[in-house]
Amino acid sequence: QVQLVESGGGLVQAGGSLRLSCAASGRTFSSYAMGWFRQAPGKEREFVASISSSGGNKYYGDSAKGRFAISRDNAKNTVSLQMNTLKPEDTAIYYCAAGVLTTPSGFRSWGQGTQVTVSS
Repeated sequence: QVQLVESGGGLVQAGGSLRLSCAASGRTFSSYAMGWFRQAPGKEREFVASISSSGGNKYYGDSAKGRFAISRDNAKNTVSLQMNTLKPEDTAIYYCAAGVLTTPSGFRSWGQGTQVTVSS
């Protein structure tokens, strides 16, 4: 089982940028697909982005396309989410996840989350 710890959340004005990072423990990080999800108050968890184990394939939810970019560094056991042109509706807790598939249902391990707040 992989342990995940997110960082990089915070308060930012609309139009600004944030970069989230997720540090994973374990020697098998490079075998996992990784993803980012978010959950806003009163809403269901939403798929944001995922990346294959090698980093060669990336997928984005509709809300992230064109604004967010997912990347990973298998040598450092990290996955990142660069978020640009942030909007108030991006406000949520962002979760890092690990799994065997890049599809939203393929994730089994979750971090504790990091809060992102975008002010208008």
